[in-house]
Amino acid sequence: MVTEDEAMCRAVALAARGLGTTSPNPVVGCLLLGPDGDVVGEGFHAYAGGPHAEIVALAQAGERARGGTCVVTLEPCNHTGRTGPCSEALISAGVRRVVIAVDDPTPVAAGGAATLRAAGIEVVTGVRRAEAEKGNVAWLTAVRRSRPYVTWKYAATLDGRSAAADGTSQWISSAESRADVHVLRGTVDAIVAGVGTVLADDPQLTVRDLRDGTLAIKQPLRVVVDSAGRTPENARVRDAAAPTWIVTTAAVGAGPDGRVDLSALLAGLYAKGVRNVLLEGGPTLAGAFLGAGLVDRVIGYVAPKLLGAGRTALVDAGVGTITDAVELDITDITPIGGDLRFIATPRPKPSDHPALHP
Repeated sequence: MVTEDEAMCRAVALAARGLGTTSPNPVVGCLLLGPDGDVVGEGFHAYAGGPHAEIVALAQAGERARGGTCVVTLEPCNHTGRTGPCSEALISAGVRRVVIAVDDPTPVAAGGAATLRAAGIEVVTGVRRAEAEKGNVAWLTAVRRSRPYVTWKYAATLDGRSAAADGTSQWISSAESRADVHVLRGTVDAIVAGVGTVLADDPQLTVRDLRDGTLAIKQPLRVVVDSAGRTPENARVRDAAAPTWIVTTAAVGAGPDGRVDLSALLAGLYAKGVRNVLLEGGPTLAGAFLGAGLVDRVIGYVAPKLLGAGRTALVDAGVGTITDAVELDITDITPIGGDLRFIATPRPKPSDHPALHP
């Protein structure tokens, strides 16, 4: 017999398997418990357009779902899109109780709980809400703000350098850290870099298996912020390994300084179905995103090295005095290889800044 709390923990873990493949949909995990409390079915939303977590679990359970309990990380959908409403599927299956972690914040899909209650099904919400919100933070943030969730990732030495005085930067971080970055890339919908990084390093910005160099099947959209269209035709980001969007002022508009408007860029990505963005490469672009208040999470790989000169990991985040510093709340510190990886979230500021790329 499995408790509903244990089932929700399992559902949260199942939901994570869909990271990087479900956008513009959320990640969702589901367990079905029979009347005796045993697990009779489980599932997760694997890809956009595919069966939802509840449908996968119901298919496994069959008639054993009747009289049982559905434990799901997000409120069952209540509309017909590429798939039918999960609320109606649960009603048809004869489920007597539904336990939900997070209410669906989108008007088009919300209302599943009310439909279930109207059908005489007992509904409980808020079970393991914090864990489920954390696992679905990118999608929840995106739909609540109508722009993608942005993670800035960087690698630097202990003294904050991302390259030496001669411009060399391979390798600042360890092989283990680089492998971890590819795992991170595999969970996002788009990777964003500035044209300066493309001109200096010619990165491919793909997800690879570092053991043999093979490309992952699912590749994020590559986005180059390039106000004047300087990306070379033979740049690696233009190859066939993954889709690419070269973002110019002509594509999304410009701010007062003539450079790409970052808010417009994010709005454009959201319209393309992008919900989770990884900002890589370009200390100036990173500073612009931070200064505009458009970074939701920071992941830093800090190597135990000192350079004393060379390119810094961050340039001009709009900080003129110590009181303007971008303050972070560290949520995790993990040793990886010889490096330290930290994960942090910026503390909100009372005022917003213009979202322009300098």
